[in-house]
Amino acid sequence: MIKYVTGRLVEVFDSSIIMENGPFHFEVLVPDFVRHNVQSLVGEDLSLHTILYFEGNPQGRMNPRMVGFLSKVELEFFELFCSVDGVGVKKALRSMVRPVREVALMIENQDVKGLSTLPGVGPATAERIIAKLRRKMAKFALLVSRDQAAVMDVEPDLVDQTCEVLRSLGHSDVEARRLIDAAVESGEKFKDVETLLNAVYQQTR
Repeated sequence: MIKYVTGRLVEVFDSSIIMENGPFHFEVLVPDFVRHNVQSLVGEDLSLHTILYFEGNPQGRMNPRMVGFLSKVELEFFELFCSVDGVGVKKALRSMVRPVREVALMIENQDVKGLSTLPGVGPATAERIIAKLRRKMAKFALLVSRDQAAVMDVEPDLVDQTCEVLRSLGHSDVEARRLIDAAVESGEKFKDVETLLNAVYQQTR
């Protein structure tokens, strides 16, 4: 199972990208919100967290497909989304046109109308998604998007990792995000989790 790939981004299409690694060029399927985040990186090295699935007729030809995400947490959300009856990988790929945080918030808030605006997700499917996933959305609803991170001038993965550490230390999801937001508002530059954690605890003294 291929879990992580790195290569030079060669081309970006509507639902997939082409990456080059040595003599190999491989296609990675991506949802629209990932495509939006990588389309300006053509020619640069890119790393993705991936899963493989097989498409086709079990009694006939089965074609392997690779799906990629910029963070492990986004991939985890995608796998949960796919697990809902009537969704699956192909529908999930088409549906996820908005960042994980926004979709997670709609699920957590039981927003059937909002979920129903996603491609391929009608009211009945939206209700099944909410029924199965609503209580699992807290960590995803606190994710920082790439656009938000640019405004905050901090790496989104750094924020997500620091949230994880704060949760492991007993802070709730909401409290962890509040503490981090307050720290980054200082305008200080953070190079790693340790420096961001130090800023968080300095403000609480």
